Amino acid sequence: MKILVCLSNVPDTTSKINFTDGDTKFDTNGVQFVINPNDEFGLTRAMWFKEKQGATVHVATVGEASTEPTIRKALAIGADEAIRVNAVPVDGFFVAEQLAEIVKNGEYDLVIAGRESIDYNGGMVPGILATLLGMNFVNTCISLEIDGNNATATREIDGGKEKIATTLPLIIGGQKGLVAESDLRIPNMRGIMMARQKKLNVVEPTSSNSATADVKFEKPEPKGKVTLVDADNIDELINLLHNEAKVI
Repeated sequence: MKILVCLSNVPDTTSKINFTDGDTKFDTNGVQFVINPNDEFGLTRAMWFKEKQGATVHVATVGEASTEPTIRKALAIGADEAIRVNAVPVDGFFVAEQLAEIVKNGEYDLVIAGRESIDYNGGMVPGILATLLGMNFVNTCISLEIDGNNATATREIDGGKEKIATTLPLIIGGQKGLVAESDLRIPNMRGIMMARQKKLNVVEPTSSNSATADVKFEKPEPKGKVTLVDADNIDELINLLHNEAKVI
């Protein structure tokens, strides 16, 4: 079985977020980047298939040279080979187009992508990728088992879970639950050293198509002040909730 894990290079959640050029571009100065958490769950599941079923695991990302430390981490965790499309990921459609070309050329049986990235939260890439390739697709996937050409997946739905039987080739949009959080892997020294010897192929984008363009970013409004009310003063609490907070 040949697996491709799609990775996004995203800011660490502790990073301070700022914008430049009239709030039209994300300011990367001083920002620590990491593997998108949803992708990391998928990568760990792919490692399980490699160890238990002898799968070959490749990872791919769309990004400039600055993303290479992130993709090298995936190699250190255990991926066999990496591919970087040398382009700025301008929107979900553009990214899906580039990944589709990689999947077609690599003839992958299983493609694991995060259901969404934590920076823009578009949630578009796995679905668009499946549409472009005409492959089976399971989103919000929290469990995946492969037996030969058959796959059994569990996905989250409103109010519960749904178990699905499907076949390879398959694309999933993975998330927390695909593996236990405690099973996520940290590269060890041996893995880091081995990653230096593994192939990181850089390819040029196949097109420059994009369906959307960022016009302006806005930060959330600052949190308002906290008003403390004496526990015995119920009338004042009701007045504040009704006239200021306007929630009752």
